Amino acid sequence: MAFNTPTDDPFYEILRPPIDETPAQMTARLKREADAQRISDNIDEDIKRDRALQRKARKELRILLLGQGESDFRMQYAREAWEKERAGWRAVVQLNIIRSIILILEIIEAEMSGNVPLEEDEAPRRFSDTAADVFTDKHRLLMIRLAPLRGVETDLKRRLGAGAESAHPSLPMSATPFDDPAPIPAIKRRDEFFVRSWTDAIDPARPQPSPTHADLDSSTITLMTCKDDMQALWSDPAVQLALDRRKIRLVDTAGFFLNDLDRIATRSYTATDDDIVRARLRTVGIQEYLLRISDGFPLLGGDNTWIWRLYDVGGCRTVRSAWMPFFEATDVIIFLCPVSCFDERLDEDSRVNRLEDSTLLWRSICSSKLLARTQLILFLNKCDLLKRKLKRGVKIKTYLPSYGDRPNEVMPVVKYLREKYKEIQKQHSPEPRVAYIYTTTVTDTTATAKTLHSIRDRVLRENLVTSNLV
Repeated sequence: MAFNTPTDDPFYEILRPPIDETPAQMTARLKREADAQRISDNIDEDIKRDRALQRKARKELRILLLGQGESDFRMQYAREAWEKERAGWRAVVQLNIIRSIILILEIIEAEMSGNVPLEEDEAPRRFSDTAADVFTDKHRLLMIRLAPLRGVETDLKRRLGAGAESAHPSLPMSATPFDDPAPIPAIKRRDEFFVRSWTDAIDPARPQPSPTHADLDSSTITLMTCKDDMQALWSDPAVQLALDRRKIRLVDTAGFFLNDLDRIATRSYTATDDDIVRARLRTVGIQEYLLRISDGFPLLGGDNTWIWRLYDVGGCRTVRSAWMPFFEATDVIIFLCPVSCFDERLDEDSRVNRLEDSTLLWRSICSSKLLARTQLILFLNKCDLLKRKLKRGVKIKTYLPSYGDRPNEVMPVVKYLREKYKEIQKQHSPEPRVAYIYTTTVTDTTATAKTLHSIRDRVLRENLVTSNLV
């Protein structure tokens, strides 16, 4: 038997068979190798079995959370830690407000320099012949008076995340049709600020870069000083017209607080639960949380507390390849799909519709053989924001042609999406299974709490059955 020596394999000399090996010797060698492989495979199986038994003994569930929803779970089932971190959310809310204001200022600057005619159908609403002319010295003065907010933005970023970075340039909170031909003056695309995880930003034990309490409170003082000017900017008709021309609806986005300035721009402000759920701060890291949850089944006797090991992988499309190690041995995947984003594009890639991206991710999860036995729970989230958009007359069939002539109302839209996601799950799952689908809103924390309790009972009951405990 002749062998060609591969020159690029450093292990060849060690692993190659003897040159003068007889057929009998080769048969014996192959049998030894097969026996060794079988022993190795048995060891691997024993390790997997031992890990599964240990998890059952500890009554532990591994849950992968796709989407920004970890706040709801921690608010309900880790209340003590939640309260300790509450003070840290103040800076996040302040940053949300400032970034909204700065976005408006940059739009005004672009409009003033762009000198682009308004569309013909806007004639009854326009203030003069050009977009630039609707902005006056009053707006220039507001831009000057609000300039200190840029320094506050820098301070808040530094405070929220030493080591935090800026993502690819994007225009956050923008929603435009893919075929919009309107000649709108471009604004400078800003780097999207992000942190590795929420706890990086709000952990009260993390050392703060600001050296004094006075410095820590400087952001609040500046917001208080600029409050009236921010309110004047936000309520200005010319500003609203410019935002409308660009199809930017700040009120429909996470992180919108401009209507709450009287409450938030005060020294005594403390973030409420609703504020925390609404706050936006992009995360790209994978965060692990441990939740201790009662199973509600006293008939089992003994300790009825389970450990939920919750992996929050954030919403960043560019790091999905890093999720794969966390798929192994996952018991449950909770997938959050924002139904209100049917007319929005990804921050990471403005060519991709956000609802389409969520749908493709759902299909890939359902198709995975690795996850064939994993329990799937789908949240059709942000139904309240969907209601606002449809009430304004936004036509869903413009962005989702397959919706056809169905009523442009919340319940028919949610029903349509529910059936579509069920159909995807049935068609692409390697094995028959049921996906549980719930509808939720951003701001109704009471209703969300009831949903979470229902999910808790369903998840735990099914895993008790799987573990042959009931």
